[in-house]
Amino acid sequence: MEYLRRRGKKVTDERLDILREVLMADSHFEAEDLLIRMRQQGKRVSKATIYRTLPLLIEAGLLRQSFRAGEKQTYYENTLGPKSHEHMICRNCGKVIEFTSADLEHALEAVTEKYQFLAERRRIEIYGLCADCSSFYEEDQEAPEPTEG
Repeated sequence: MEYLRRRGKKVTDERLDILREVLMADSHFEAEDLLIRMRQQGKRVSKATIYRTLPLLIEAGLLRQSFRAGEKQTYYENTLGPKSHEHMICRNCGKVIEFTSADLEHALEAVTEKYQFLAERRRIEIYGLCADCSSFYEEDQEAPEPTEG
């Protein structure tokens, strides 16, 4: 929270509660999920404070925007989790599968080396149908049309 103080931001009980909840999160979450969880725990927090605090936690390096599902759904994860992982996102049910791949790591290193590019961060998102949804549509229905995202 020293980060906030140095930038002239108030360190309120609400912001401290948000920070604690974010750091305890062991999976992806949306701002709305965070609000619901905190209110279920009896914490007094406003939606506006959550939406103002999340970008500050990203700037401080405690949180990262993980991926977007659709135009308005932004998912976050704390930075205590695995650094290098990618996401497969089912466009039908919304299931998110995190994965790592040594082969992908090697390929990305080779590409950045080839082009003498110093990579600072990356985000790889693969959209499609999870095993459950793809088997459902293979049986007797057409798969839904891809959505823009």
